[in-house]
Amino acid sequence: MMIAVLRKWTPSITSHHQSSFLPHYTTRSRFLSFWDLQENVEDCNMEKKSHYVKKDLILREMPPALVVILLLAVLLLNLLLYLYLSSFYVSSSHLDLDPNLCPSGYFRLGPLKNCSPWLSCEAIDKEVRKLKCVGEGAVKKVFLSEWKESKVALSQLTNSELENDFLHGLKMLKALQSKHVVKLLGYCKKQYTILTEYHPLGSLKSLNETLDLPKYKGLNTWHHRFILAIDYVRILHYLHDSPLGTLVMCDSNDLDKVLSQYLLTSDFHIVVNDLDALPLVNRSAGRLVKCGHRELQGEFVAPEQLWPYGEEVPFDDDLMPPYDEKTDIWKIPDVSNFLLGHIEGSDIVRLHLFDIHMECKKRNPVERPSAQIVLDTYRKILTSLIREVAMPGTREML
Repeated sequence: MMIAVLRKWTPSITSHHQSSFLPHYTTRSRFLSFWDLQENVEDCNMEKKSHYVKKDLILREMPPALVVILLLAVLLLNLLLYLYLSSFYVSSSHLDLDPNLCPSGYFRLGPLKNCSPWLSCEAIDKEVRKLKCVGEGAVKKVFLSEWKESKVALSQLTNSELENDFLHGLKMLKALQSKHVVKLLGYCKKQYTILTEYHPLGSLKSLNETLDLPKYKGLNTWHHRFILAIDYVRILHYLHDSPLGTLVMCDSNDLDKVLSQYLLTSDFHIVVNDLDALPLVNRSAGRLVKCGHRELQGEFVAPEQLWPYGEEVPFDDDLMPPYDEKTDIWKIPDVSNFLLGHIEGSDIVRLHLFDIHMECKKRNPVERPSAQIVLDTYRKILTSLIREVAMPGTREML
């Protein structure tokens, strides 16, 4: 996406937010040739006069027909930018599916043009070679492996007591294949192994370290980070409106745990990787969920996930009320805050997100917005920020 930030641009802020949050930005864009021309004229003819006086004089000196043409060009560029962004961020959940996705039971990896069937037990044994262990959780251990000169991830169950969780994760992977979910390449139930696409940048936990590397410093900008936050909310929307119904991301009792469930792709997007704890909400059947059978604590989890009867009553899972997918909404501001980081421009984005994040933190889950509403709001804010960056003087000209 051709996005960049201007050194002299100051975003518009509502009056109650006006403070010291006035960072300066830099950018280049081939859409700004008119503004470059305008700056050159100003510098040559009116260098010591005020910004607005110079603009007024330039417009007066121009033939009326030229002024009209320039204004129409500005309006046309705004319209084209708006149409581009509208088409890029279509809110339809059906269009969120990857058009290049293979049919169920097949996959396409790397440069391969054709879809291959998921690898069987026999194929995994013969064709996949383990290289090294790259991660281990409560349920499984993950090995960097190789298949036909491609790096892949081989997950193996490590705790037989959590067999059901492992098999549930496999079931979810098979059913939810889309651009939002890590690509399934094969599995072997009898050996409790799952083969998935390997993403060398790892989980979101290491995002800041990755962006500190010289190779990726150019991506450490507010708009790239904001797009990651949009990816995260888009995945939640997909899970809440999945082909299986409304699913809740239960492996999310603290920020590190949430971040470990998602992988950063080489083209800097997010896919969900761990689906072992993904219960189904069925409102028509009156079925809600509980994330585990132990007492949850802390400010990160939603209020309805906390024991409601005080310290004087010992925790009893049978007495703990169930809840729904709005627990995921409560956690969005905290995850987005991490993804935005603390770089130039991120505080401006936070100011724009303030209202929707306040809605996400409503103590009554019924009052919180849906993931779809949060996603639409995020997209509108990004579109607004991009338009202000790309056309900072449009309002003054008009």
